[in-house]
Amino acid sequence: MLAKLNIQQFTKSRARRTNDNALVESKNGSVVRKHLGYAHIPARFAEAVNHFAQHQLSPYLNFHRPCFFPTEQVDARGRVRKHYRYSDMMTPYEKLKSLPGSATFLKPGTTFKQLDAIAYAISDNEAARRLNQARKELFQTINNAQNPAA
Repeated sequence: MLAKLNIQQFTKSRARRTNDNALVESKNGSVVRKHLGYAHIPARFAEAVNHFAQHQLSPYLNFHRPCFFPTEQVDARGRVRKHYRYSDMMTPYEKLKSLPGSATFLKPGTTFKQLDAIAYAISDNEAARRLNQARKELFQTINNAQNPAA
């Protein structure tokens, strides 16, 4: 049957090889679920949630939320060890800018000057405050529509 389907080889999870599903689930667990919770959101609110994700959550995560980036070192046994140092903590945008040849990773027509204007328009604390306010308004809208006053 496999020969009939012309499958060349099996794939499996391997150490130190990324797996798309694992990356998605990791992001769901650490980012999306933290901000949106585990409760079911009805489909009729998908447009509002999508607007929140695109205009509030993504800019916050990319420009204002610090992340640890690992420094890899090979130990005496030849194993690669990852170390997460405070000196390596930066936002994803700062990490992108720090990469060699980073301008080649941008979409055509997008410049670091344009992105800097977005990133430095407000402080990280103000961005977090705006995100929390937008999330509060989103969930008030959802809750009010599901539980109308008697």
